[in-house]
Amino acid sequence: MGQGPTGLAVVLSLAGALPAGTPLLLDVGHTLPPAGDALSRGRGLDCWEVRKHNSSEWCHFIRSNPDCQLDGGFLDYLGGVFCVFPPQLLPLAVTLYALWLLYLFIILGVTAEKFFCPNLSAISTTLKLSHNVAGVTFLAFGNGAPDVFSAVVAFSNPRTAGLAIGAVFGYLGLYVFYVLTVVLCTCIHRRQRRDGLAPPGPWEPEMPANVEEPEPSGTNSGDYGEEYRPLLPSQETSLRILTTALSPLDYRKWRRKPWYWRLFKAFKVPVELVLLLTVPVVDPDKDDLNWKRPLNCLHILTSPLLCVLTLKSGAYGLYQIQGIFPVWALVTLVASALALIIFITTSNEEPPKYHCVFAFLGFLASAMWINAAATELVNVLRTLGIIFQLSNTVLGLTLLAWGNSIGDAFSDLTMARQGYPRMAFSACFGGIIFNILVGVGLGCLLQMTSSQPLVKLEPDSPLVWVLAGTLGLSLAFSFVMVPAQCFQLGKAYGLCLITCYLVFLCVALLTEFRVIHFSTL
Repeated sequence: MGQGPTGLAVVLSLAGALPAGTPLLLDVGHTLPPAGDALSRGRGLDCWEVRKHNSSEWCHFIRSNPDCQLDGGFLDYLGGVFCVFPPQLLPLAVTLYALWLLYLFIILGVTAEKFFCPNLSAISTTLKLSHNVAGVTFLAFGNGAPDVFSAVVAFSNPRTAGLAIGAVFGYLGLYVFYVLTVVLCTCIHRRQRRDGLAPPGPWEPEMPANVEEPEPSGTNSGDYGEEYRPLLPSQETSLRILTTALSPLDYRKWRRKPWYWRLFKAFKVPVELVLLLTVPVVDPDKDDLNWKRPLNCLHILTSPLLCVLTLKSGAYGLYQIQGIFPVWALVTLVASALALIIFITTSNEEPPKYHCVFAFLGFLASAMWINAAATELVNVLRTLGIIFQLSNTVLGLTLLAWGNSIGDAFSDLTMARQGYPRMAFSACFGGIIFNILVGVGLGCLLQMTSSQPLVKLEPDSPLVWVLAGTLGLSLAFSFVMVPAQCFQLGKAYGLCLITCYLVFLCVALLTEFRVIHFSTL
């Protein structure tokens, strides 16, 4: 009986209605609501009320109010607005934050298009995965891993009770069963096609779509302009290979492009340079698989450092073992030794047999970049919402929900644009299933030692039922419409989903503002 409300609570958290990291699971018989004026009444002042006070009290209000503590992130946006900038320069702060918000979108787009998706494609090719299987496994993991970490942290709250052992393994077992079902159906379909029993659908074979003047996955100048390459291969020094691989500009293309393209490229160059330094890219379509020996050896050091220093805003990387030796220093020593061994045992001309491992490393590193950028984006959006005095519920239904989903949206849209719509579509459903089942399962698995056997949530707002009802109706709609259209989805299906979301948003906001009343709840 306790499983339903628990799953509902986690769904609502992952949907963006509740702040990330909020303890959602409650002790039996007690209600501990998270921050948010729809779900917590009379629990202190909400952060958006800061501008109702005198400007001289803004900084103290921000520092002393628990609702003003941003989850994760490297920059204190609220402190910057209300403690650093004087009140008369508030418009300047809003303008700077808006520009930084646009730049975060650029970071997300570049990371997804040129690093995350190419590595995912390389993994699928190496493991011979179908696009459906890749979507519900690796792409779903890349999209949902940060949310799962947040769910695990929420469950680790000392006030949090654990689920029964059967419920824990039930959640994990459901996800395993879901993935195995997709894999089994794919194997059966392939066998039937091989035996001539099932003709290929009109969507197969799914080849990458031709886009106008596509750029390569690795943004180095050596990949541009095949016609300019010498006919005879020449031996290049490691230093030249490194400098060439780290150049994000193609100067021939730069001269041909208009001024606005150059301006946009100038904004992207710093992002591409940092990504080239920290994220390896494997390209199965190239003879050398995009093997750059000095740069890939450098990635052995920079990628693990990136992962430990961006996960939970560097909390794990800065943790000191036995209070003496930091984790980042240990990672540096181990990675440096491994990079040196690889550099000595490989050559510049031929990639090693284990080069495909770099695709997994690049996939993980790019996912961490997307997570870090998305976290900063969410914090900026929440800060702007507080500046404009949006309540926590309105903020959660709009800006925070969009910000929490922007990383997944960039990854899925980029995969679809590059010619893998089935992989992107599978990840849309596989990601949320991964978040709910694995997030709840792992979180409760870590809390099995709790003395409380069950979890109980008593929703105290009609908004909870609006959220849950819309989620259920949207899934039921897709469950009926997708098979009804023989799994051939067009614009009408997408427009219906967008319309459903807009209707839901209107109903949810009207419910929050007490325009719509549910007398039975």
